[in-house]
Amino acid sequence: MQTLASTVPNLSSHESPVGEEPTLLSQINEQHLKKASSSDRVWRSHVHIGAELGILDFASAGSTSGWGFYYLLDEAAQLEQALVQYALAVAVRHGWRQVAPPSMVYSHIANACGYQPRDQNDEQQIYSIARPAEDVERDKPELVLAGTSEIPLAGMKANSTLSESDLPAKRVAVSRCYRAEAGARGASTKGLYRVHEFTKVELFAWTPPNLDDTTETFDEMLDMQTELLESLGLSCRVLEMPTTELGASAFRKIDIEAFFPSRQEHQGGWGEVTSASICTDYQTRRLATRARIDGQLAFPWTVNGTALAVPRVLAALLENGWNEEQKTVHIPECLRPWMDGKTVITSHRSG
Repeated sequence: MQTLASTVPNLSSHESPVGEEPTLLSQINEQHLKKASSSDRVWRSHVHIGAELGILDFASAGSTSGWGFYYLLDEAAQLEQALVQYALAVAVRHGWRQVAPPSMVYSHIANACGYQPRDQNDEQQIYSIARPAEDVERDKPELVLAGTSEIPLAGMKANSTLSESDLPAKRVAVSRCYRAEAGARGASTKGLYRVHEFTKVELFAWTPPNLDDTTETFDEMLDMQTELLESLGLSCRVLEMPTTELGASAFRKIDIEAFFPSRQEHQGGWGEVTSASICTDYQTRRLATRARIDGQLAFPWTVNGTALAVPRVLAALLENGWNEEQKTVHIPECLRPWMDGKTVITSHRSG
């Protein structure tokens, strides 16, 4: 019975469009959106730009690790750290407590959060850590690499009880994330857009088990995502995701997609850079996380969201900030304190 119950997905929100088409809610930096030309998919691709500047190395990563991995060099490596520090600074300023979580979790913790070893197409989603024979014999739990810090954050309060005064309990974490399913190889997934390992700043909160309080935290999360992307100068669209895109754990999901000039032949150039989800009590029931509210035990709700998925945002900054004539990339003002005050990225190639 328990096994069958664990396969039941969450309910869906009345806000979620039924079917496969999302609803456009708003746009960010619409004034910065420029008409893309047919050649943009080549010369404004971040893969091309990274090669021109000598700051992205996919060939070496292919030799050391295979397809779906990369090296960030010089300003690209700096840019990753700048994005992380900026996102953390914004979240902490809004009162979210910072956490440095583990990258490995027990497989049953990942499952409880809605992340299964394989998807409906039987494609591997999670990297499992090989267990020594003695651990298998002792039935020691299997460890997996977390695909998002949402998983270890949710697991922090497994088998524990929160007090009403703790809610909402808001956390922000930066971690490396590991995804086995990097997608089919092709132009739309080339480069940094879909990779096996990446850095992400994640927002996570436990909230009182009601829609009003949870939506308030959810909206705060969306406001932070908007603030980050707006200050980076990226043209984005905010989408209410349909029921087919909710996944097992999500009750409601909003994605923000940035414009990538090189992706104009794929979804009009738009690509997801952040998302936010309300999971109601889907995760807390499975993790036995409770809260004492008005003297009664209840399951708190959870919300999670990506503050910044670093490789995709980095790729969007390269493509949208590229000056073909000068062979430079504009650095947003908000990132310059972590970029030694540089205003542009110039080439490191010799000759």
